Amino acid sequence: MNTMISYSTEVQQALEGKKPIVALESTIISHGMPYPQNVETARIVEQIIRDNGAVPATIAIMDGKIKIGLSEEELELLGNTSSVSKVSRRDIGQVIATKQLGATTVAATMICAELAGIRVFATGGIGGVHRGAETTMDISADLEELSTTGVAVVCAGAKSILDIGLTMEYLETKGVPVIGYQTDVMPAFYTRSSNFELTYRTETADELAKVLKAKWDLGIDGGAVIANPIPAEHALEESFINGIIDQAMTEANDNGISGKEVTPFLLGKVKELTEGKSLVANIELVKHNAKVGAELAVAYNKL
Repeated sequence: MNTMISYSTEVQQALEGKKPIVALESTIISHGMPYPQNVETARIVEQIIRDNGAVPATIAIMDGKIKIGLSEEELELLGNTSSVSKVSRRDIGQVIATKQLGATTVAATMICAELAGIRVFATGGIGGVHRGAETTMDISADLEELSTTGVAVVCAGAKSILDIGLTMEYLETKGVPVIGYQTDVMPAFYTRSSNFELTYRTETADELAKVLKAKWDLGIDGGAVIANPIPAEHALEESFINGIIDQAMTEANDNGISGKEVTPFLLGKVKELTEGKSLVANIELVKHNAKVGAELAVAYNKL
């Protein structure tokens, strides 16, 4: 297995020195934002993690290997190449064997993080149950991964283009804890709240780390969703963004867009219809998740 995993010098030294590490996905670079904001954001997010006492480990697949930690040149390559494969659990073997350039989704990043012994992962929002999934069966592999892979995912809730209620039901069925970080309700990515109350709330990274340690020390499989709302000053108005999402969904359906093409299309369309406001919100919530992720990694590492 070690022949298929490669560590950056920074991450290798952190592992050897038992320092806190935060995993980062790479589809947010290749498929989630336009160039050059994607690469600029990736660099800023990595620095935020360093500034808060942890080591960033952006994950991707390159040259037939899982790369845990990327160089400046590798970040640039991911952000400025049009033919990057979007890699989930089902794709990992294929992309490694064929030596394609691959960006990891939430599910694939969780798998790679666990292989590297990294317990905390910061991202934008998790995938989930898509609207209309009762007929399309379009459910993100992220949810199944959360039920089996022992990594905590710090996110601004589920992307608001999804059916958040059904996503919450699925997570409950699979026994995945959804823990509000200083919130009682599930955040909806661009907005701080939704209509869905959470069972658990924590106020500090130390408290959160203790919850996770208790779960994993008992041998209870799976990860956890750490629901961390977008900062209030960057949140979009709920009725405004929901109207935009409804319009984007209609266009996706009219154009026959399905499967893993849906999320990039919807995010791009929402950016266009909000005249860039959604992209600004997206960048700010990722930065906030990186900060909380670093604080959680530091707290967990002390335990």
